[in-house]
Amino acid sequence: MKICPSYLSFILYNPIRKILTDREKILDESGISASSVVLEVGAGNGFITEAIAQRAKKVYAVELQHGMVKKLRKRVEGFGSKVDILLCDIANCDIVEGLADVCIMYYSFHEIGNQAGAVRNIWKAIKNDGILSIYEPTIEVNKASMQETIGMFQAIGFERELERDSLFTRFVRLRRVKNK
Repeated sequence: MKICPSYLSFILYNPIRKILTDREKILDESGISASSVVLEVGAGNGFITEAIAQRAKKVYAVELQHGMVKKLRKRVEGFGSKVDILLCDIANCDIVEGLADVCIMYYSFHEIGNQAGAVRNIWKAIKNDGILSIYEPTIEVNKASMQETIGMFQAIGFERELERDSLFTRFVRLRRVKNK
């Protein structure tokens, strides 16, 4: 497991990435609306968090690195109580059941050490009929690894709705359909 260290966070939030990444499209295909409560896993320094906070009702941003959390707090301070930052590893967080309408992981699931624990906590956090969107970098996550990730979530009660690969990103949207 390789986690992007906080001292390299400028890579995650820079003008070129902002130009190349259609954050509005990400929110659209993730089903995020003005009434959505969103759990973002691996918030980093806030590249996606900022966009979510502009659109959604509430954001719970999970991040495990103190350095990233410091930068994230600064980035979202203008959103006030609309953004709650949870400093923890998603696999071990004390997550409220049925907390979120949508969970989004943008370039983060492949960095999680205890993926099985993360899957269980994410399942717990998403409401029945809620959405899980996973975006992974093609350079680090091959097709077989992405299918393995999807399989982990399907095994616990998610169904695949959308899937696509582009030059830089693998994407899948799943829906929580049953209690397990």
